[in-house]
Amino acid sequence: MHDHAAAAPFALIPAVWLAALLAVAVYVGAVRSSRRRGPWPAARTASWLAGVLAAAAAAHLALSPAGAGFVAHMAGHLMLGMLAPLLLVLAAPGTLALRSLSVVPARRLSGLLRSGPVRVLTHPVPAALLNGGGLWLLYATPLYGAMHANPLLLAAVHAHVFAAGYLFAFSIAGPDPAPHRPSHAARAAVLLAAVAAHAVLAKYLYAHPPLGVSAADASLGSQLMYYGGDAVELGLIVALGASWYRSTRPRPHRRAPAEAAAA
Repeated sequence: MHDHAAAAPFALIPAVWLAALLAVAVYVGAVRSSRRRGPWPAARTASWLAGVLAAAAAAHLALSPAGAGFVAHMAGHLMLGMLAPLLLVLAAPGTLALRSLSVVPARRLSGLLRSGPVRVLTHPVPAALLNGGGLWLLYATPLYGAMHANPLLLAAVHAHVFAAGYLFAFSIAGPDPAPHRPSHAARAAVLLAAVAAHAVLAKYLYAHPPLGVSAADASLGSQLMYYGGDAVELGLIVALGASWYRSTRPRPHRRAPAEAAAA
């Protein structure tokens, strides 16, 4: 019975890579469809490909027996919950969808993005609570040990980690349009609080390993969480800073038609 339960998550790995191929194909197809409205930045396409690869590799690791160790689990957490979401958010999939869809579907998507539930979930404070609070719940309760004994719970936890990481990255520095997005200063304050909470959690795990995790594995895993998390969070800080700069830099002066004709 134990062997069957352990094999169940492993059987989902082909579906993970199939979903990754589908995500790449849909994005590339949307890029080709949007060319009638102008070129699409190659950097965004590269960011999408890298993000999909990171998410698929992390899911593969989480569902395989090699991902059962705490250090491997933490490496997967960094890729699935932090690196992949940041790369996917920077690829601006929402903007691409609005460019490539026809008028009616684009209006429906725009209406969905303006809906109340989406506005709440993409606000930095709820997104930070879902992201950081979920991690505290995972590691400071028996949930970490329980998910390794239940394939459905394992998949649900990792799906939450990815979705919460995406919402948080989007709420802080997503280039996609987001109606009623708070100011850059407010987003910076939430980001600093989230960075501090992540660092505190890493130190907590160093001193209080989850049930069933050895002190040596907890030491390595928590250090990976601390320093690896810093690296990804630095990328998020840079993305927010770049967005802030673009929003405040002086716009080039546009000449009036008569002035331009005279020139």
